[in-house]
Amino acid sequence: MTEVVQKILTVDDDPDILKLLGMRLKAAGYQVVEAKSGEEALTQIAVSRPVLVISDLRMPGMDGMALFEAIQQTDPSLPVIMLTAHGSIPEAVEATQRGVFGFLTKPFDSKLLLQQVEAALRISSGKNTNAKSKDNEDWRSDIVTRSPQMENLLGQAKLMAVSDASVFIQGESGTGKELLARAIHRASPRHNQPFIAINCGAIPEALLESELFGHSKGAFTGALRDHKGLFQTADGGTLLLDEIGDMPMALQVKLLRALQERVIRPVGSNASIPIDVRVISATHRNLAEEMKAGRFREDLYYRINVVGLEIPALSARREDIPLLANNFLSNLNKKYNKKLNGFAPEAMELLISAPWPGNVRQLQNIVEQTVVLSTTPLIPSSLVQKALQDDIGGIVPFETARKNFEREYLVRLLKATNGSVTQAARLAQRNRTEFYKLLQRHELTPALFKSDNSVA
Repeated sequence: MTEVVQKILTVDDDPDILKLLGMRLKAAGYQVVEAKSGEEALTQIAVSRPVLVISDLRMPGMDGMALFEAIQQTDPSLPVIMLTAHGSIPEAVEATQRGVFGFLTKPFDSKLLLQQVEAALRISSGKNTNAKSKDNEDWRSDIVTRSPQMENLLGQAKLMAVSDASVFIQGESGTGKELLARAIHRASPRHNQPFIAINCGAIPEALLESELFGHSKGAFTGALRDHKGLFQTADGGTLLLDEIGDMPMALQVKLLRALQERVIRPVGSNASIPIDVRVISATHRNLAEEMKAGRFREDLYYRINVVGLEIPALSARREDIPLLANNFLSNLNKKYNKKLNGFAPEAMELLISAPWPGNVRQLQNIVEQTVVLSTTPLIPSSLVQKALQDDIGGIVPFETARKNFEREYLVRLLKATNGSVTQAARLAQRNRTEFYKLLQRHELTPALFKSDNSVA
């Protein structure tokens, strides 16, 4: 197990305070990153998420509370400690009432500083934390990332893992929903009990009920003996209902009853069996739209979505692509008994800039194809280019294809109209309000499509 050094961000416009904080925290074994303003602090957080922020309350420009509120918008699980002069203690008290973890008065006591830091990290991680101890990160070892967005997600996952609340994971196909579910299970008190996963969309309705709830001998033709369902198999542990958005309506009713009453009834049996299972659900579908269309029960949605997590697409965290590609390469070297050293710079550029509609799963497939075919120590760009072109010819999920087409269509319109929303909406035969919503959904900014000589 490797030692994980915890990173703390200190924010103050006074360089002497930053220096003193850095000395105290580094002596205690923490890594320290400094920012001289609230704006600089937000940039640092976007580049690499710290485990804690220590900020001065009063600073020119963005002050401590404005920084805290900005952090709350994007990363509510990131703890913040405020530094304040004696004259602004009432403001600090008000800050703690609004969610700031705690405050220290200047000049601060070093022992009290470290006590506050340890307490903040202990609560935010859900366990006893010591900078000098080895931090067991085995629970998330399968998830390779340096993305602040993913670190935020994993921070939330770690917090909710200690509870028994039902978790709902939303994400495109191939983003790693099962990996995240397994990580939550490993970080939970149930980690020594079974983790069972089932794809609700891959099993016919008649068989799915038996797989989930079991059946009695003679319940139907071919039922030659009693069969335990996955709820019983996972008893004491965690059950992942993957692609729950594909579950038939009739079975949704039975699942809701099982979750509400914490009992199941096997097919063909009159006996109710109590269950002790934590349920994690996942889907690539938009369940809000499925509910509106009458294909998913609203009461079941609120039962499974006590706590929600959304995994970003790979295209939204491109900083992870080199890390993931090299990790896959290392594993595949062992699988195929090869000694490839990495990717040529041009090859890595192709990987970073590719659209990745299939997300991490697609990246893994592309890397495997290039590893198998490579005859040189460095994988060349020509192999990556061919693998990407071959992969484009494959079949992608309908939702992914529709999303890609919609975005490309909007980009072409904005290019053709020099970023004029009015003109683009007219060509698309959509009103401006609806068109703006489409642009926001795909994070497209019209101003970026205006040429230098275009009229505003």
